Amino acid sequence: MSAPDLITREMVAVEGVTRAYGRGRTTTQALRGVSFTVQPGQLVALRGRSGSGKTTLLNIVGGLDHPDAGRVQVAGLDVTAMSEHERMRLRRSSVAFIFQSFGLIPILSAAENVGVPLRIAGTPPKEREERVRLMLDIVGLAEHARQRPGELSGGQQQRVAIARALAGSPQLLLADEPTGQLDSETSKQIMRLLRTVVQSEGVTALVATHDPNLIDIADSVLQLEDGVIQDHLSRTGRGARPAPAPPSRVATPNGPSCASRAVPQAPIRPYCPTGCVGPRPRSTGCVRHEPQTRASGSRHTGQLRLTSHIMGAMIASIRWGPGSA
Repeated sequence: MSAPDLITREMVAVEGVTRAYGRGRTTTQALRGVSFTVQPGQLVALRGRSGSGKTTLLNIVGGLDHPDAGRVQVAGLDVTAMSEHERMRLRRSSVAFIFQSFGLIPILSAAENVGVPLRIAGTPPKEREERVRLMLDIVGLAEHARQRPGELSGGQQQRVAIARALAGSPQLLLADEPTGQLDSETSKQIMRLLRTVVQSEGVTALVATHDPNLIDIADSVLQLEDGVIQDHLSRTGRGARPAPAPPSRVATPNGPSCASRAVPQAPIRPYCPTGCVGPRPRSTGCVRHEPQTRASGSRHTGQLRLTSHIMGAMIASIRWGPGSA
C-alpha cells in the first residue's frame, strides 16, 4: 500500500511533529518527532505526566497551534499546510474541543451554550433547536436546558460541554483532561458517557488524560513522555498505532478545506450507564440521577476556573463568523 493510501484512510495521521518554545538556553522542547495514526471511530487515550506535551499535541492536531516541523492530517486534509482561515473552517465543521475547565459561557443557559457552534455554522433555527434538544437528552440534561453554568454541578457542566462539542456533528473530538476537576465518581460517569456518545455519534476521539477510568475503556492508549511516544496499547486491533517512517515525498490530498457533515437521522436513546446504550451493562447508577451537588467552591466556581488561556483557546476554536447572528 502506498503512503498516500495509508494516510488518507486514517482519521488522524501525525508524522515527525516537533514543537519548541522559547529561545537559546530557555528553549523547551515540547514535542520531539511524534508520529502516530488513529483510525476512524476510535476512542484513543493520550497518557502522560503534566508537561509531557499532551496539550501541545492536541492543539497542533486541532489546528490551534503550528508545529516547527512535521505534518498533521485530519480526515485526509493536511492541517499543517492550511492557512489560518482554512484551519478555522476545519474547526467549525470537522473538529471539536472539550476543555478541562468546561469552557462554558457563564451568561448563557445550557441550551444556549450547546447551540453556539450551530449558530456559528448558520444552522436554521428550527433545526438548531431540535439538535440542541437531542444533544441535551443524550447527555441526560433535558430538564436543565434553561439553567446557567453556575447553577449546575461540575459533572453537569462537563456534560453540557460534551453536548456542545458534538452538536455540530464533528468527525474528530479532542478532549484535554475532561475529568481533571471532577471527583472520582463523577469522572466515571463522564468517561462512560464519552464512550457511549463516541459510539452512537460515530466520532473519533483523542483524549489527553490521567484518569484510569478512560484508560480502561479506551480502544488504544498512547504513552507520551518528554515529547516522545514511548509506548502504545491497542485493545481492538483497530486503534492508534505509531506511524511508519514518512517517505521523502507524499502527495498532499486535494479537496475542500472542510467537510460538511449531515445531522444523524437515526434516533439515539438517552445515555444511561446501567445499560440503556453503553457497553458496560454491569455499571450502576445513572447520570440522570447524579447528586445535584455544586462544584467545589462558590456557586460560580466553574466561571472562575475559566482562565484567560482556556477562553482564548475556546474563542480561537469557534471563531465567530457571518453566520453567528
